[in-house]
Amino acid sequence: MLLSIPHLLSTKLCIGFIIKSKKNNLLYIGSTLNLEKRFKEFCNHLKEHNEGKSLSTKKYKPWVLVYAECYFLKEDALSRERNLKYFGKIYAQLKRRIKNSIQGA
Repeated sequence: MLLSIPHLLSTKLCIGFIIKSKKNNLLYIGSTLNLEKRFKEFCNHLKEHNEGKSLSTKKYKPWVLVYAECYFLKEDALSRERNLKYFGKIYAQLKRRIKNSIQGA
């Protein structure tokens, strides 16, 4: 079933993402579940990382978004985040697939 952009924007989506530190090229995997206004809030979430409000990313700011995936269910987003963090093969495969995005950021 194909969904239109307005339909997608009216749906509560969860986003899994990878951000890259401009300070030392470190990659951080995360997800955000509070997407009431979808993209605007996601930008605010990235802004929180750059303002040092997240303890895990504070010392490596500034951060840029290099990859994002949308999910209808938060369980799927959290499962994907866990798989990327704990299964090196899955993470390595994704990094190979998005290598140009990572290098260009």
